[in-house]
Amino acid sequence: MWQWRYVSGRQLDGFRQYKYSAVDTNPLSVYIMQPIWNKIIKIVPLWIAPNLLTFSGFVMILFNYFLISFYDWDYTASGSSPGLVPTWVWLFSAFTTFCAYALDSIDGKHARRTQSSTPLGELFDHGLDSWATSIFVLSFFSVCSRDNGKTGVSVYTMYIYLSIVLFNFMCSHWEKYNTGVLFLPWGYDISQVVLIAAYLLTSAVGVEVWQKPLLLGYYITDILVILLIGFSLFLSFPQTLYNIHRAHLKKTLKHDSLYEGLLPLVSPLLLFVLLTVWVVLSPSNILAKQPRLFLWMVGVAFSNVICKVIICQMSGTRPELFHWFLLPLALVVYAAISGLLGWMEEAVLAVFTALVTAAHVHYGVCVGRQLSEHLNIYIFSLKKRIQE
Repeated sequence: MWQWRYVSGRQLDGFRQYKYSAVDTNPLSVYIMQPIWNKIIKIVPLWIAPNLLTFSGFVMILFNYFLISFYDWDYTASGSSPGLVPTWVWLFSAFTTFCAYALDSIDGKHARRTQSSTPLGELFDHGLDSWATSIFVLSFFSVCSRDNGKTGVSVYTMYIYLSIVLFNFMCSHWEKYNTGVLFLPWGYDISQVVLIAAYLLTSAVGVEVWQKPLLLGYYITDILVILLIGFSLFLSFPQTLYNIHRAHLKKTLKHDSLYEGLLPLVSPLLLFVLLTVWVVLSPSNILAKQPRLFLWMVGVAFSNVICKVIICQMSGTRPELFHWFLLPLALVVYAAISGLLGWMEEAVLAVFTALVTAAHVHYGVCVGRQLSEHLNIYIFSLKKRIQE
């Protein structure tokens, strides 16, 4: 049987006790976007399952990513050949990003509207978000282009940029693991609006706007990177620590010991240590040779690691210290940096990326089926399962 039982019996029992709790304090979300979503939700038919909205949004950004990849595989099109990516692609990118943003924002509202809110729905939503986060970033890199000696962003900056975005996502769910409350990050709504605006701007005036200094000799991409780092270091991460500290003072922390509280961070941090070692010490400079493939693998690996953290958080169980994926990754990294792979490093990366992606898809499908059977519901239908 190809379906593995990734979720333990104890975790399945924990899901039945789970109660969703979230706080949204972002003015952009509360005063501007939420009224828009409240109007859009009224046109969604009541027979549509909330998970179908979630999945549709994910498929749209995935299709958009592959479309951009077709025109700009190595992130050079916007720098060396500005007209290589058609204008309609940037317009389509803005459209799919908005649709995905809207669908991700109304799926929970629709679940409450149809009285079909379940732990599976939340896991499905956050699990796809953990993957979509990297896809949004990787699609955006085609707008600003990689460094061509004059303008653009270096592949190392891309890696750092992606790592920071994923770090922020990880912090949100680490915070929820400790407090039991999901404090919706301000960066999500802001980043979606910025992405849509960036695609519209590119379609209107061309990619050349990203190749010219905007302010004091800084390019738009430089300013965005500075804002991202500043937002992460001085707002997002401090806010996470503050919320955990406040829960500690109120004695509402879910985990008393420091070890239990920090446990979910071990595997994600080890993951990025191994990946960074590969980037820095690769004999063939693998990131420069295959940036899209490598960064895709980073996003998929992160999603799988963080999904297990989300499952533990929702089921009230203890996460594993070391994710199974770290061992094969460590072996590949060692073989690469020691020179054992030689000229085969790119081929091994391609095979490894394909295996990691297949494993992650298999994991998601099996977990979804397990929970749907346990909760007696269908993933993409509002009908109840017939008890055997």
